[in-house]
Amino acid sequence: MRKEDFYYDLPKELIAQVPLKDRASSRLMVVDRNTEEIRNTIFRNIINELNPGDCLVLNDTKVLPARLFGHRKNKEEKIEVLLLKRISDDLWECLVRPGKKMKLGTEIEFGEVLCGKVIDISDDGLRIIQFSYEGIFEEVLDELGEMPLPPYITEKLEEKDRYQTVYSKNIGSAAAPTAGLHFDNLLLKEIEEKGIKTAFLTLHVGLGTFRPVKVENIEEHKMHAEYYELSEKYANVINTSRSKGGRIVAVGTTSMRTLETISDENGLVKAKSGWTDIFIYPGYKFKIVDGLITNFHLPESTLLMLISAFANRDLIMKAYSIAIKEKYRFFSFGDAMFIK
Repeated sequence: MRKEDFYYDLPKELIAQVPLKDRASSRLMVVDRNTEEIRNTIFRNIINELNPGDCLVLNDTKVLPARLFGHRKNKEEKIEVLLLKRISDDLWECLVRPGKKMKLGTEIEFGEVLCGKVIDISDDGLRIIQFSYEGIFEEVLDELGEMPLPPYITEKLEEKDRYQTVYSKNIGSAAAPTAGLHFDNLLLKEIEEKGIKTAFLTLHVGLGTFRPVKVENIEEHKMHAEYYELSEKYANVINTSRSKGGRIVAVGTTSMRTLETISDENGLVKAKSGWTDIFIYPGYKFKIVDGLITNFHLPESTLLMLISAFANRDLIMKAYSIAIKEKYRFFSFGDAMFIK
């Protein structure tokens, strides 16, 4: 398939710049893969789309305030560093702007308590930076770092926690698993009371989220590997739900990619951790996921290709056309879709 098969024209004013105060008040488009029915509701009504015994699988990763601004030692111009992946304690793979000036051995200063040194450059231009600091790294980041909002969001985020899910726990992401931003604690409690199971896994979102598809033939695109974990406790919750006839509903494309990575051909999962670079596009045969809660994605993105594999491309493009006509809010702080 061609990259252009996943293009659509989005009016700029539909790109959500700020999150809604009430997380669950976002709009929700329900897309039925079998009947091809498309309905509009609000996100809090997702509970009406789920049945007792179904299992929601949520990504509990927590976003690092991973965007740092500093300058080269003895220079004044601003350098932006985005932490992407922790290699070891103080060694990070980073996206750096402007990259051309960040040669091997370059030292960067971030305030008075944090500095970094470029010790390697990967084939795709990412910098491997060794950090040194005073105190605890996470506390230094919390003081100096900014939330790594996508470039299409130009408004300042008033509350850092609004770019975290209410159940975020395991710190390590360079971006939020945005489908989960629609859940608040009240809705999660109501879901539990209805008899809908919840299971948590972790996938630390990395460069795959930011990297555009540059090749015309999408099969030639290579995904960046991201770290995942699933515990034995939640593997059992997922397998038990499935064995009793419950649907496995992934909250977000990160949860879906992790589940499809670790599932066997019978749709069973085991406790596991590792790295996944799975790229799901039309023609992929799903092994475990029965439903997907997701946001509206960028044109020609790997995420739009993934949901086009889960439903079908024509149905998804029709749904997106309706969303534009109905003035849905798009991307990270935008509205949601439930594909069942």
